[in-house]
Amino acid sequence: MQEDDVTQIRINNNLIGIVGLKHIMEILTRDDAPRTDNEVGNEILKLASAKNYIPERSKELYVKAFIREFRKQRGEPFDETPPVGLRVLVLGPGCAQCRRLEMDSREVMAEMKLPGELVPVTDYGEIGKYGVMGVPALIINDKVCCVGVTPHGNKIKEWLRVAIEKAPA
Repeated sequence: MQEDDVTQIRINNNLIGIVGLKHIMEILTRDDAPRTDNEVGNEILKLASAKNYIPERSKELYVKAFIREFRKQRGEPFDETPPVGLRVLVLGPGCAQCRRLEMDSREVMAEMKLPGELVPVTDYGEIGKYGVMGVPALIINDKVCCVGVTPHGNKIKEWLRVAIEKAPA
């Protein structure tokens, strides 16, 4: 694991990339000294601020997100508000098929003028959490739409329409 890896965390329903977060978490996980959540969150904030710009007015939000990520890493219970809106994940190691599926999905979302996030997931541990047995895989709003194929744009459009219809208002 490199100190300059970028990890995305959710802050105010936005994904923000944090440089070195995995390394910081690894260091703090090794140190089993008893600490409160706020102590952990503030320590991560202090360490992460060395390589990341964190706006002064948002520091409290970052601390909460860091606490959530720390608890998640340790397998402890954590409170996570599910994201609002369309969420599209492209699972795969970054091969040509994976990039093609990501690009096609992005183009279809733009063509349909759909607001939402499109996240490529390349970490094998994260991919495994979705229970898919092949890549690339497309997940829309937590529903696995395809695995091991790169579908035509019309099929992606159809899945997105269904996801929008089923989305809570």
